[in-house]
Amino acid sequence: MIRSKTQIRLIGFVCVLALSGAALAQDGKEASQPRASNSTQKQTGSTGRPLKIDGIVVATNGNTFTLRDIEGNDTDVAVVEKTSIRISRKGLFRRDKTTDGRDVLQGLRLIVKGRTNSDGQLIAAEIDIDEQDLRTAQMLKTRVDPVEAVATSAQSLAETNSMRIDGNDKRLDQAEQSAQRLAGQVDELSTVATAATAAARIAQATADQAESDANNANQRISSLDDYEVFKTIIVTFKPGSARLSAEAKTQIDEAASSVSANLKGWVVEVAGYADSTGKSASNRSLSQRRADAVINYLVTKHGLPLRRVVKPFGYGSLNPVATNQTRTGRSLNRRAEITVLVNRGIFSQAGSPETALGGTLSRQP
Repeated sequence: MIRSKTQIRLIGFVCVLALSGAALAQDGKEASQPRASNSTQKQTGSTGRPLKIDGIVVATNGNTFTLRDIEGNDTDVAVVEKTSIRISRKGLFRRDKTTDGRDVLQGLRLIVKGRTNSDGQLIAAEIDIDEQDLRTAQMLKTRVDPVEAVATSAQSLAETNSMRIDGNDKRLDQAEQSAQRLAGQVDELSTVATAATAAARIAQATADQAESDANNANQRISSLDDYEVFKTIIVTFKPGSARLSAEAKTQIDEAASSVSANLKGWVVEVAGYADSTGKSASNRSLSQRRADAVINYLVTKHGLPLRRVVKPFGYGSLNPVATNQTRTGRSLNRRAEITVLVNRGIFSQAGSPETALGGTLSRQP
């Protein structure tokens, strides 16, 4: 935003500088006297010195132009055959494009890289132009060219009047009227430039928002089949039993209280396990009953919707969490694991699961 304001101010300064000659018509005597020298200084440097300038084009002449930086220093820039001129274009699917010196217009903001020659000129190697800056300069050109023509005519008339001031007061009056009309056109040009800048800012904001929305949508779509673990609760059982103890029910109640009633995109996965005591087939059946016992408790006690439940599975003595060679280890392996999973795609806009959870399991069908 600061860059845009600086650009408009520099363009306005160039326009006023180009039109300032009309002021000669206000007083014939003042027109005949020497004018004060311009405070703008030419940029000089040693031959072959690399240089990079960010500024506004204040004058063009064939394959050369004058570039004024933000500090008011003027530099003559030469466009040669090897000069690369690039127009930067914004947008997800819009590539930058190359152009020639015809797009270097008065009032255009650009960045030049190159080396100085013995005459103090900057021989341009690369010229970077922002597409929006080019459009603004093109629009201003359609307004400035007619105004400059009027200014040139007014200045010519003023100079003629200064030589014939003794017997030609009528022409001086016409010059003053032309200067007044010119001042009104400058005000109109400033208003148009301000409106164009505001429209460009709104268009850029709209494009940025559209690109952000598209990126968010793509991320959500790619995450719809991706779940992450929010919480895992482990309950244990007595040897050979699939009956929930009071302690186990308390642990399940704690798991149920960690899921919000308004939460979307969550499921519950329950897996049963057994220690290595006994036959594998018996352990497999026992572990399945333990998983079913947890599901039955969640459905009957907490109203867990069946659509939220991943099919329970009994692993038997597989995947032990401790050794089966000790009593303590076997007691840890006689367990059921309750895992609450949340969908990444749904939570991409709501924030992390930790900030979205905190109520009870939903009783909605």
